[in-house]
Amino acid sequence: MANVRKCHLALRQMADRINVWLQNKKIMPHNKKSWLVTTLSVLIIVAGGYFIFRPKHQTPQLPVVKVETVKTGSVNIYGEYVGRIRAQQFVEIHARVEGYLENMLFKEGSYIHKGQTLFVIDPRLYKANVNKARAQLNKARAQALKAERDLKRIKPLFAQNAASQLDLDNATAAYESAMAEVVVSEADLTQAELTLSYTRVSSPISGYISERVADIGTLVGPSGGKSLLATVVKSDSVRVDFSMTALDYLRSKDRNVNLGAADSTRKWNSYVTITLADGTIYPHKGIVDFADPQVDPKTGTFSVRAEMPNPDRSLLPGEFTKVKVLLDVRENAVKIPNKSIVIEKGGAYVYVVRPDSVVERRFIEIGPETGNETIVERGLVKGERIVVEGYHKLSHGMKVNPEAPANSKKED
Repeated sequence: MANVRKCHLALRQMADRINVWLQNKKIMPHNKKSWLVTTLSVLIIVAGGYFIFRPKHQTPQLPVVKVETVKTGSVNIYGEYVGRIRAQQFVEIHARVEGYLENMLFKEGSYIHKGQTLFVIDPRLYKANVNKARAQLNKARAQALKAERDLKRIKPLFAQNAASQLDLDNATAAYESAMAEVVVSEADLTQAELTLSYTRVSSPISGYISERVADIGTLVGPSGGKSLLATVVKSDSVRVDFSMTALDYLRSKDRNVNLGAADSTRKWNSYVTITLADGTIYPHKGIVDFADPQVDPKTGTFSVRAEMPNPDRSLLPGEFTKVKVLLDVRENAVKIPNKSIVIEKGGAYVYVVRPDSVVERRFIEIGPETGNETIVERGLVKGERIVVEGYHKLSHGMKVNPEAPANSKKED
């Protein structure tokens, strides 16, 4: 009603202004009346159209946001490091005696067994030494036998005062010296036979052998010639060496994880997975079996070792790889999508949608990331709704129109 009165007053004022204008223009009375009627008619039509077609008052639109419900579940916490593959056993085959290499009794790159003969070094000189040592032993034994007989003859003579004390002492000394010579000769023979055995070079372990380093006819040996002949690698299981920081160690201790030590109180083991050179995940898992008890002061890291099966020889000793270690399993952890977190200088926060559809900006303490999700240490509980899309247009205390994402999963 007040708007109608205002409009009526405005029309009266407009009519008075038109009347003054006509008087100033000295328009004839009959024309003046005609102008006035026409003008008033137009104004009435315009005013009526305004009231008929004026926009109606509309309720402001609420911003539409995508929300998800906070979930909990078990989360695996991993650490990623650069590791190097190492053979479980790596043995260098050396020539222990000097001589010319006569024969090679294996195929390069093949699998060999422990004790298998690999090389033969010219044994003639060492056989001669064995024969000489055996002859010396026989001579020493003969002399010892003669000395024993002499001593046996002197003893009854000495008892009958037919031989002097000096004769008895000399016979006893000769016998003991002969027996000592036998022992020395036996040791010389053993040493000569052992040296002769070194002319046949055998493998101390089972594994795959490399190509030969020395050719047939080459002078080999520890002094004048080549010592290294080949290498044998046992790689049906390998070791993965990598380094962890002291901070990783402290965090593992906080979760009662003893790297390199078995723990029967846990339901899980600190296993290791590695990535191959082509980017695929190696199908077998390894177990951390050793951790260095001290930190390197130069790098601030300590060495860790894991043992991993290698039945197909897919892992080659010496190659580098990416190591992923299970450091922790967080049970009933609160986890939210990474895209819902806003990080500023003041900290990290999310928008929580209350039951009355009003958003609340809440600061949270975030933990480690696991894929596309982040663990929340403090600030959220299971069942609360958080904004995952559209939070850039929000402010604290604003009312919103929450919608669940089309591909949202059911709550755990």
